[in-house]
Amino acid sequence: YYFPCQRWLAVEEDDGQIVRELVPVDEAFVKKDSENDGQSLATLGLEQKAKSTTYTVKVKTGDKKNAGTDANVFITLYGNKDDTGMASLVGTGQHLDEFTVESVDIGDLKKIKIGHDNKGNSTGWFLEWVEIDAPSLGQCLKFPCGRWLDKSEDDGAIERIIFPAELQTTEYIPFVPYEITVYTSDVFGAGTDADVFIVLYGSDGICTQQKSLCLNKREQRMYFERNSVNQFIVELEDVGDIIEKIRIGHKGGGLNSGWHLDRVAIRRLLPNGK
Repeated sequence: YYFPCQRWLAVEEDDGQIVRELVPVDEAFVKKDSENDGQSLATLGLEQKAKSTTYTVKVKTGDKKNAGTDANVFITLYGNKDDTGMASLVGTGQHLDEFTVESVDIGDLKKIKIGHDNKGNSTGWFLEWVEIDAPSLGQCLKFPCGRWLDKSEDDGAIERIIFPAELQTTEYIPFVPYEITVYTSDVFGAGTDADVFIVLYGSDGICTQQKSLCLNKREQRMYFERNSVNQFIVELEDVGDIIEKIRIGHKGGGLNSGWHLDRVAIRRLLPNGK
């Protein structure tokens, strides 16, 4: 079994997670003797990411006095097939926070467990609600809490299991993963450190949201170098079988924002892996 990662396990890098779920990929992808070993490993990471689901987690701390916490907060998402395992929510407890949790398919989201480790000077936390957006499921679910997670308040619990409020669930057409390959030209000064974004347009006026290809400034510095090829797996609205055009650009700013783009290749990844 081969479990590629190609991701940081670091609080200050990538999405801040220090634990990752890895799924096995086909041995054929691992070309140990090939000159393109680095490229094949990168492809492995992308193949694996295409099998994963990304959840956007919003956490709302209450407006009560001393409602925030400086303890380490964690969350586990439970579906009808599996759970995500414990994910860290670094820097929670400051009014409204947003995080990304990545996992293999856990099925329909049924409940969450959220809590903290009670370490710090001001650990008590009043949690108002948690909202979880699962684009691949086409669902945004609200988990109301309105209780303390504090050893000296309420029932003294510092972790709680919360169920979604059915009337507050928003349904939409599920997103699909696209493999986007960007080729930067081989001319002087072609690379950019700017925030590159893309929009896909299908027939009948359907289009995706505008989506940044990099997660953070560190990735912006790493990618889109002169004469480079960078691949991304991005979950976006499904524009159908035909992509009529794309809109790609960047947000400027910084010293090296100008970019000479050679071409872009896009593959829509359907459930059978094609």
